[in-house]
Amino acid sequence: MSFFRSEKHMCEHTKQATTSSSNNFLENSFSRRSFFRGMAAVTGTVVWASAGAPGAGAQEDSGSGTGGFKVGRGLADMTGEPWGAGMFGYAVDEQKTVGIQRRQYARAFIFVDANREDSRFVHVTCDVGLMFQSIHLEVLRRLKDKYGDLYTQENVVLAATHTHVAPGGTSQHLMVDITHGGFRPKTFEATVEGIVTAVERAHEDIQPSDVTVAESTVADAGVNRSKTSWDRNPEEDKKALPNGVDTRSVTLHVSRGGKQVGLINWYSLHPTSFGAEYKHIAGDNKGYAAWATEEAHGVVHRHPEDAPFVAAFANMCPGDITPNMGLTPNSGPGADERESAKILGERMMKATDDLGKDWSAGGIDGRFRWVDCPKLVASPRFTPDKKEHKLGPAILGAAFAGSSQEDGGGVPLLGFNEGERGGNPWVRDLNKFLAPQEVKDIHGPKECLLPMGYIDGMIQQVHPFTIHRLGTFVLVTLGFEPTITSGLRIKRTVAAALEVPENTIVVQGYTNAYGHYITTPEEYEAQNYEGGATIFGQYQLPAFQDVFDELARALKEGKPVEVGQPAGDLTGLIPKVPGSNNWMDAPPAGKKFGEVLEAPTEVKSGSNARVVFVGANPNNDMRHGEGYVTIEDLNGEVVGDDSSENTLITFENSFGQTRTTIDWNTQDVPPGQYTVRLKGDWKAFLGKLTPFEGTAELQIT
Repeated sequence: MSFFRSEKHMCEHTKQATTSSSNNFLENSFSRRSFFRGMAAVTGTVVWASAGAPGAGAQEDSGSGTGGFKVGRGLADMTGEPWGAGMFGYAVDEQKTVGIQRRQYARAFIFVDANREDSRFVHVTCDVGLMFQSIHLEVLRRLKDKYGDLYTQENVVLAATHTHVAPGGTSQHLMVDITHGGFRPKTFEATVEGIVTAVERAHEDIQPSDVTVAESTVADAGVNRSKTSWDRNPEEDKKALPNGVDTRSVTLHVSRGGKQVGLINWYSLHPTSFGAEYKHIAGDNKGYAAWATEEAHGVVHRHPEDAPFVAAFANMCPGDITPNMGLTPNSGPGADERESAKILGERMMKATDDLGKDWSAGGIDGRFRWVDCPKLVASPRFTPDKKEHKLGPAILGAAFAGSSQEDGGGVPLLGFNEGERGGNPWVRDLNKFLAPQEVKDIHGPKECLLPMGYIDGMIQQVHPFTIHRLGTFVLVTLGFEPTITSGLRIKRTVAAALEVPENTIVVQGYTNAYGHYITTPEEYEAQNYEGGATIFGQYQLPAFQDVFDELARALKEGKPVEVGQPAGDLTGLIPKVPGSNNWMDAPPAGKKFGEVLEAPTEVKSGSNARVVFVGANPNNDMRHGEGYVTIEDLNGEVVGDDSSENTLITFENSFGQTRTTIDWNTQDVPPGQYTVRLKGDWKAFLGKLTPFEGTAELQIT
């Protein structure tokens, strides 16, 4: 039975309600041409392996394009508000967007069973900090309007890369949005529109394709930031993850006619190369890897609709893995944040060279369920003490308020700490007298600080859990941040239930929802940041293993499961950020929009060229696709734009007046004359938008 088209036999469809270091990079050298030459090795003809995956039968004539799948790919711009928007991840009020280092993109893949057109699976990787139920439900509504029941909650997976330098305010739950000042409708719309557009483009692109899967390793691309927690795990777990790091990298390659046309890579690494002081939109290390891989394959990111290649670098289970190898913020392998993101991105890219084997035998299937997490009971099967344990309403601990002190964030003045640093004494004392015994039994050593689960609409507690099988490749997804050992145990649970090798399974967090962290019960005891943010209790992981065990067994046996429904859609009910809607734009006296305020006449090759324009509020129109800036040579060839490695766009807005600054690193351009071009839209008082354009001529010597 095909899961994806049998939901009517399983349950009723879910009811859906209505509704500064900014310029440090300029000192670093970067050569587009030399990098592209280095990437040429991955653009050539594919030599296909004929052996199947472990436990799978091999597909014959894999390179003919008549294998087990049809595949569609789609790339779309989804950039949110580049000025004044609170950013994901660090919960630092001062971290609000001031411009663009690289635009945000949605990368969609649609897999169709070549023998059953109605059996398909959608995977979208998004350059955002987190994925929320609000986004997922709205995307599904719009897809239903266009495609009917072809794409549903049961076969659409939306994943966040987890970059910490993207605009926020897109959740339907106040606990998340409050850190960004409230809900931001424009960024929400930009996110949803970008995802839907990527899926639409993938739908139009569906055609016979070859799919192979490869497993490799990535060295020196992250360390365990909570080693004292990880050390508490049993030796069986630690042997599988030496030094507390998961070096496993899995890549799904898509090819047509012997030519690579796309890939999805999974690797466990926090995109926190950029710290809490960075205020330009960027995709961090995973965003760099995706952008650079696509550029090497001829993608022009100003025209994502024409992308000949789509490269998605998704996350697995990086809950306790940091790119800051010195265990302090901004201690990556590079001289500064931007170089660190680039170096780590290149290391992840290198792991995608192996094209792997054909795993397409077996078609497409999956199981999906909404789970009311506070009502779960962890069975003795998966608990370390072999006893039954209840979960309960979500509570965030004092260690959560301390933030991950290896990556930054939080408010140190409030006196919250994690792990060995000591939590918070007054919270500990209050817990002794005020916390009911039932709460203490569920949350154990957690110093309970924020009982968000007891307040309706504050935090998501009903979560989607999914397992999807593409041939013999199995993808397990959930809306949490699992530590690497939590991911390992989920992987082993599913492998045992399906009776397949562990290496055929990938566990991916940050999908379709957000519920904070998952630690093992042993890691939880240490109450580092991850344990403080494991919201449903110490035995949350074993309870989730029970859920995935049931879903996997149903998948193996071809049985339906009760899908359930979300707790409700609160989109539009969360207060909007005050002043988030621009009233009007006005140029300085005697000036006009697009006029050059500052610009050098000559710039020595290799140095920074800075041009300042009279601009307008960029939030008027995020200009998806084309962007705000191009830099052109005398022949009209574009050598820089919003997403280039050699540009940085900064907006300064005050009382309706905007200065737009373009910093251009001329390291990789020959001497000659160049045009820096700014496009935008200015707004009349509470009125219409009017496009404008400005240019500056520069001589590079």
